[in-house]
Amino acid sequence: MIATLGGGCFWCLEAVFLEFEGVTAVQSGYAGGHTPNPTYREVCAKNTGHAEVVQVAFDPEILPYAELLRIFFTIHDPTTPDRQGADRGPQYRSIILFHSSEQEEDARTIMAEVQEAGWWGDAPLVTQLVPASTFYPAEPEHDQYFARNPSAPYCQFVVEPKVVKARTSFAHRLRR
Repeated sequence: MIATLGGGCFWCLEAVFLEFEGVTAVQSGYAGGHTPNPTYREVCAKNTGHAEVVQVAFDPEILPYAELLRIFFTIHDPTTPDRQGADRGPQYRSIILFHSSEQEEDARTIMAEVQEAGWWGDAPLVTQLVPASTFYPAEPEHDQYFARNPSAPYCQFVVEPKVVKARTSFAHRLRR
């Protein structure tokens, strides 16, 4: 099964999801916009309408989609429009691109759960929930970015804390 999610920088999402049992692949890319075959530079220029997203291939028998979404909502702030921390722009928006009516239903259920439980305080969720659109893989230099650049300041101060939070919050789901 495939999930397509955007919650800020795709380097963070990729690094987190690769940690979990049942995830077979994670590909960084762009979706949700109008420009065909966008480049990183074009997406960062904020003219394409695309968000930085990841496509997560996973086995729902091992890691159910609803649990994947709980991880997603734990590692990014779904209450800040077009922003994650210091990263600002529409490419960093919180977005779920669903691939089936079942994924849409699960997303609505988990979003209500997150909101009702106050995971992010009283602020309303701004996560977009839209049908999956064309996914454009990111340039190869974005693949395994955290694994290849763990000492880079962005990785130390932004990516690593999200990885640690996911490991702590979902230790029972980590690869063994």
